[in-house]
Amino acid sequence: MSARTPTPWPLVALFTAGYLAAYLLPTTVGRLDAGLPLSATQAGAVGSLLLLSSASAGFLLASRVDRFGPRALARAGLLLAAAGFGTAALSSALPLVVGGAMAGGFGSGTATTVAATGIAGRPDPHRVTTLGLFGVSGLAGALYLTIPHLGPGHGYPLAAIACTALVALSLTGRLPARTPASHAVRPVGPLPHRRPGLLLAGAMLFWSLAQNSLWGVSGRIGLAQAGLTEVEVGAVFAVALGAGLLGTLGAGVLGPRLGRALPIGAGTALIAGCIALSAAATDLTSFAAGEITWNTVYPVVLSYVIGLAASMDPRGRWAVLVGSASSLGTACGPLTGSLLSARAGYPAMGTVLAAGLLLVGVPMTLVALRPRHATQIVELPVAEASAVEIPVPEIPVVEIAVAEIPVVEIPLEGVPAQREAYGTAGPRHTGATTAAPPGPAGP
Repeated sequence: MSARTPTPWPLVALFTAGYLAAYLLPTTVGRLDAGLPLSATQAGAVGSLLLLSSASAGFLLASRVDRFGPRALARAGLLLAAAGFGTAALSSALPLVVGGAMAGGFGSGTATTVAATGIAGRPDPHRVTTLGLFGVSGLAGALYLTIPHLGPGHGYPLAAIACTALVALSLTGRLPARTPASHAVRPVGPLPHRRPGLLLAGAMLFWSLAQNSLWGVSGRIGLAQAGLTEVEVGAVFAVALGAGLLGTLGAGVLGPRLGRALPIGAGTALIAGCIALSAAATDLTSFAAGEITWNTVYPVVLSYVIGLAASMDPRGRWAVLVGSASSLGTACGPLTGSLLSARAGYPAMGTVLAAGLLLVGVPMTLVALRPRHATQIVELPVAEASAVEIPVPEIPVVEIAVAEIPVVEIPLEGVPAQREAYGTAGPRHTGATTAAPPGPAGP
């Protein structure tokens, strides 16, 4: 790590707290189904509402982080996440559970928005994204190993998300209170690279939809179709997320050396195959192979997609909008997976999702192949005010000749009589001649 670019741990913590709800989705939806009077489809719908609320926060706040300030907005989002998920965890009343989950989802989305905006403004967005994915994958893996041993009930995964938000809240003091001056002076113009940005955002919506349709029902596939216990399913998920850590580390080591098109295109194709394998699993071996390979490749592709979006706009707007589109697809995933599996079965659902994933991988690869013309903000140094000497041409002095005016003597005949008339009150005269006043002086 370079001393010039220290690790922004508050952004990594925000990223982790914001994405944890999506990573814990299988166990959250599964426990809602088991602990509350909900059908499998209804539990999937609650999970979709949670993530839909998270996505809406990104769409609403994408261009408002500068206005509210990163620190204040991050704190508000984390407090809302802690309060919402905490309420849902402690309550057994269905309206409070659903309402708390939606409020917590909006808070998580707010934290993710601040994190995405901050990461996009960094000189190394791919590295920071990799660290965030590493953090959320590691934490989720540890929770998948721990939660099954705590007992049944829907409250444990929701409480874990609330506690993570409180931990991240303690690090927000290191976030800037306001957007740095170099960011604040940027002109707020139209989004750059509008066509490829919209294409990437639309593709990411379906990319996330396909993956999270399976992820939302993976727990039920392991329990119902593969015949595993909850402890075994949790262990598979923990190993899968641990493999995701290795994939994340690999992505961080490779960085931009392979470009972005190859990891995104080839990685998406490999994920499609893993989805088909996992959805058709009937035993521990096939289920574990599909889940572990899938979760190894998923964060690699995601890190390159987020880095691609961040490179399109240094203000972070495309990073937030693409991330929100991904969250929207994630939100629709549990309900889509529940409906498809209920009507066609898990193997057919996996085939449909894999085919759709291959299709959306094409435009994503095309955007990654497009020559990148990054928008650069050039900051001009402000020079200190100083005295400036302006050369003034010398003006020549022109002497103007003044003609001498002759003195005219006027005979004063009869003057003595007039002097006597004036007396002492009249004007005083010192001589009998009157001199002309001096002429104008030359310059």
